[in-house]
Amino acid sequence: MYSAATESLIKQAREIKEEELQKFCGRIFKQLHTKELGGETVDSLQRLHLIVSATKYARELPSDLVMKLQMVLCSSSCPEQLQILSSSILQESLPLSVHSLCSDLNQDSRAISHLASVVLTQAGNKEDVMPLCHHLLKSLESWLSEGQISKHVLPILSKMFSVFPEILTEDDRSELDSSVMSMVSATSSSSRLLPPKERLREKAFEYCQRLIEQSDRKALKRTDTELQKACIVESVSIMDIICGEDPSYVYRAFPCIKALYGRLNGDLAHARALLPIAQFYLNHSETAAVDSEAVFRKLFSNCPTEQFNEPMLAFEFIQFCLLNASVLQDRVANYRQSFPNLLKFLAWNCPGLITEFVELLPSLVAPGTAIELLHTLLDLPCLAAALDLQHRSACYQAMDRTTWDQQGAKLAACLDAFRQPSYRGLFLYILRPEAGTGDTIDRLKMLHEILADMAESPRVVRCAQVVPVLLHVYFNAVAKIADEKLINQLLLVLLERSSLLYDIKTFNAEVQKVFSTHLQALCKLHPPLIVDQSRELLDFVGSPANIYSKEDIYTHVVWVIGEYLSVSYDSRCTVELITSFFESLEAVLFEITQVRQSTCPSSFSPRLITVLMTTLAKLATRSQDLIPRASLFLSKVRLFAHSSPVMACYSEEDTEEIITRAHELINLLRLPNVAQFILASSAGGDSPRWHRDTNASLPQGMRAVSRLLHRQSSFLPT
Repeated sequence: MYSAATESLIKQAREIKEEELQKFCGRIFKQLHTKELGGETVDSLQRLHLIVSATKYARELPSDLVMKLQMVLCSSSCPEQLQILSSSILQESLPLSVHSLCSDLNQDSRAISHLASVVLTQAGNKEDVMPLCHHLLKSLESWLSEGQISKHVLPILSKMFSVFPEILTEDDRSELDSSVMSMVSATSSSSRLLPPKERLREKAFEYCQRLIEQSDRKALKRTDTELQKACIVESVSIMDIICGEDPSYVYRAFPCIKALYGRLNGDLAHARALLPIAQFYLNHSETAAVDSEAVFRKLFSNCPTEQFNEPMLAFEFIQFCLLNASVLQDRVANYRQSFPNLLKFLAWNCPGLITEFVELLPSLVAPGTAIELLHTLLDLPCLAAALDLQHRSACYQAMDRTTWDQQGAKLAACLDAFRQPSYRGLFLYILRPEAGTGDTIDRLKMLHEILADMAESPRVVRCAQVVPVLLHVYFNAVAKIADEKLINQLLLVLLERSSLLYDIKTFNAEVQKVFSTHLQALCKLHPPLIVDQSRELLDFVGSPANIYSKEDIYTHVVWVIGEYLSVSYDSRCTVELITSFFESLEAVLFEITQVRQSTCPSSFSPRLITVLMTTLAKLATRSQDLIPRASLFLSKVRLFAHSSPVMACYSEEDTEEIITRAHELINLLRLPNVAQFILASSAGGDSPRWHRDTNASLPQGMRAVSRLLHRQSSFLPT
């Protein structure tokens, strides 16, 4: 939204009458005829530009003023500010004669640049731009033959060809080729025996070498320093392209590139220039039989560690990894080990790099690093907080405690903890440069407590928001490579970390939802997982405390137990094991359904209760001695749902859901053989709405048996 003052000016510009506009244009025409074109003229032109650009339709300006603006536009003696304003006004006015603009073209490249903007805006077809195109090509040829080049001409030609591609015929091409050949011929006669393409390649290579050799000279101005860096990047990139087209150049290029790397690898100011050098090594080190391991080890260890807070470097670094992901996986040993460092770019620059990391993450997943990578993704908000403290600590190291307090008592406490030797190990681990020093840290809960005051930091919150997205990508990637051992390890991490997360608003709940989804997928991949980890699962589901803090994942764990704890999936599934799970879940369901008339029951979701009931029924059908216990308990659950305190706390729909499920299961267990068949796992049983989907086979079968039993009981004698 514009400010009130700006809105007022725009409104005045739109509502100006035609008579007032003509008078104003006459005054500008007189100002342009004076010898001294001062500030008043500039102000008038700025106001005229506002008038012609403030309306949706083009304004018609007096022809004499238009001609005068064209003269200002094409004059090399006029100040550039007036030329820019004249160009902007002519672009917004009614179409004028483009040919008249091109009738008096001169050699001033700056003026041609402004004039070209008008021509391209006003031109209706390719004929309107042909005169300007011919002039630019001829000018280009004459400038090149004299050893000069204009920085304005080539961008104009590029824009012209993109707007009107049809003007680049075989002839607007031969003329361009002759201009380029003039440049090649004018530079030297030493390579004239080569064909034109090879001659251009040779001269470009020599020019890039010369630029790289001269880049060690100290620049006098900061702008020259930036230009010098850009020249290095472009020169190395061009040499890389040339070597890709003709491998014979590789042997000539490597001494130059190697010397350049030796000069820049310790200079953080030239970190961005290391990326094209690394690209060159990646593309050509095998051809030249050069060892590139040291180059990539230093690249992946130093740049992210020391310059994670440089947004442009972060973007270019991740783009480099994306472009070469398949090659890096195969040929760079420490690529996958470097994910703790690569994630520093994301932790600091999130969410600007989330799209790139979604694409990059699968290339970092490997059997040897998968578990540590999962822990690191879950700790990404902690990494963001630690990087923030590291950065602030470096910035404030010269400040005293009083200055820290001005930043806030919470931040000061975190900074103090960051500097304490007793916590040094925690921060060293979370800020480690590469993988391989352990899956996670034993004192992770302590780290969460230390960083608790930073949980509301914008950077930490943004990181927490992208973790669920990355976890989905991670689990989808790991499912393609996971073996039995890795799946067992992943289940243990899910159970452990579901209650060991950085306490950020909604973060725990979102992560647990992801865990719940992929827990089912892991069990489907390897059903014996339930027996393999039976002890840990019994401990998990046997603790009602887990329901209070992570009901969603608890519910899914109960469901996979009922689904996959069966001899049909694993011959090790004994009656004793089934009974152990049954008794553990029975005790939990008994505890959460105990209602005293004077107290309000805990508000567990009806889904949890129905899943517990269904799992008990499933387990009972696989050890039929348990069926009487299950039926008796399900009868008590019906009484629980009918009690006054429960009906006061639950909605009518929720109560009906519990009662209906209990009734269906009781009726089903009256026919054990039928129940065993119906309650067996089904292909569609892992649907997200398996607990209440009316189209799933389980509810349909249960209702059918229930109706059948009800019909039979109606014919029995009273």
